[in-house]
Amino acid sequence: MNYSTNWRNRQNNDQGRLFENLIDQGCIYYQHKEIAMIEKTPEPFRVKKINKDGSMIVYPIGKAQPDYKGTLDDGRAVVFEAKRTTKDRIQQSVVTDHQAACLDMHAHLGAMAGVCCMIKKTVGFVPWTDWINMKNKYGRKYMTESELQAYRVETPGFIDFLGKWKGGAS
Repeated sequence: MNYSTNWRNRQNNDQGRLFENLIDQGCIYYQHKEIAMIEKTPEPFRVKKINKDGSMIVYPIGKAQPDYKGTLDDGRAVVFEAKRTTKDRIQQSVVTDHQAACLDMHAHLGAMAGVCCMIKKTVGFVPWTDWINMKNKYGRKYMTESELQAYRVETPGFIDFLGKWKGGAS
């Protein structure tokens, strides 16, 4: 791996963390306003080694679940995956089969389920039923930035992913 690949990977990781931090800020806002209690789902891992400086070498165990889970003020569950890309489209397949099965079950049981995603500079919350029906809706299994506009949410210092469903931050 060369320097430019390492730099690009680091930049993508940093942008992904920023995206999730903005979602986390939305979760804090909703909790403060008593709209919802939503938390990031920790990734299951096992520690392989603890280094002298306190850092760890870990490896994942189990399969990743959807990124966020919580409860809305009406008692419904909310479950969603967070995905972002700097490319001009987001593939339906970025949600793993296991995550999709979890989102299917949550949606079947009445949860507000979906994918909070960012394509380039557009942020949207796509309901799970629309996400899994991309092929029928667009004739392909990906969504472009212009198509994400229909699901666009405000970003007033955080990602207002519940905005269209819960009255938003404004």
